[in-house]
Amino acid sequence: MKVKDFFKKEERKPKHMALDFLKYIGPGMLVTVGFIDPGNWASNIAAGSSYGYKLLWMVTLSTIMLIVLQHNAAHLGIVTGLCISEAINKHIKPVLARVITSTAIMAAVGTAMAEILGAAIALKMLFNLPLKIGAILASLVVLWMLFTNSYKKLEKIIIGFVSIIGLAFIVEVWLVNVHWGEAVKGWVTPSFPSGSLPIIMSVLGAVVMPHNLFLHSEVIQSRQWNLQDKDIMEKQLKYEFMDTLFSMIVGWAINSAMILVAVSFFVNHMQVTELEQAQVLLKPLLGNGAAVIFAVALLFAGISSSVTAGMAGASIFSGLFDEPYDIHDKHTKMGVLVTIIPALIIIFFISNPFKGLVYSQMLLSVQLPITIFTQIYLTSSKKVMGEYKNTRWENIVLWIIGAIVAVLNVALLIDGIMG
Repeated sequence: MKVKDFFKKEERKPKHMALDFLKYIGPGMLVTVGFIDPGNWASNIAAGSSYGYKLLWMVTLSTIMLIVLQHNAAHLGIVTGLCISEAINKHIKPVLARVITSTAIMAAVGTAMAEILGAAIALKMLFNLPLKIGAILASLVVLWMLFTNSYKKLEKIIIGFVSIIGLAFIVEVWLVNVHWGEAVKGWVTPSFPSGSLPIIMSVLGAVVMPHNLFLHSEVIQSRQWNLQDKDIMEKQLKYEFMDTLFSMIVGWAINSAMILVAVSFFVNHMQVTELEQAQVLLKPLLGNGAAVIFAVALLFAGISSSVTAGMAGASIFSGLFDEPYDIHDKHTKMGVLVTIIPALIIIFFISNPFKGLVYSQMLLSVQLPITIFTQIYLTSSKKVMGEYKNTRWENIVLWIIGAIVAVLNVALLIDGIMG
């Protein structure tokens, strides 16, 4: 059964009730999991422990960019009935299409590597399992979830995971002494402390993730109504934006909370170079309970985000064959394996897990402009989107976001050469 068939299209209009919006919550939350993954944990802990509140602005900027981009990607999925990968295969010349989708699959593999590695680190924290054994176990759990659960079930599981992670960090922030005045200033004031550009880029890559754009354009179709009716189409687009906005704000709050917790290391002049160390350092600062909460939340984050990375990779791979995500189809199954197995193999060659997490997020930000500019091209095309193509103002905003990402990438390259 295809993702877009899990929820039957209805020939009637949705009821005009406030609770009707609850039917649309889900796709946005799946995307949110992608940017509260272990890679984010590493980037946010590095940001907070190294620079205090000064890099909180990057979470705010990244989230605003994310809301615009994810809404635009979901817009394409709703209007065309295609995910980005299918649209690329249909509307872009084959050679260029293969290059774009190949880099996107590599980004999904890099993402899955970070997620599985994070879950393995959590298992080591909780049960003292060797990292490689933990990675194998985490990968098997993820493959089992992907191959045996329908999208509808996975969505509920993921929402539960997000809730657990969110509650965990509410508890952590409550235990930490936060200077809210400095935090508010950090959220809205851009700052580039010396040596911070790699971490800024890792935060960007950890929040605005290319595989999530592909994923959102796929899973949003699970909420299709009878889209032949223009009124229902527009209501679907409105509810999608509400779902995206709500979910991204949840993600912003959790990512911010990670940095606020990590600031306690900065205040006490403790440099964090690995996630296991962060847990150990939390014990004298916040007590044993906080350290356990940290590890459990990391485990849930790793497993849930690995599942969404696998779905995204499979969606991209299936699109190469003009097919949607369908776990019963061989191309989707191959896409899952092409994403998860190489990610697991890479982990066996990583000597420094914490740096591996941070650098994986930097690599995502390097691929991100390719996906952004491709998405803008597709959603700006009347041939692709019809009357729902981007407006002039939407294009201006999207191009500004693409330019910011591109400029930051050039700055990172120059910083690496000069460094």
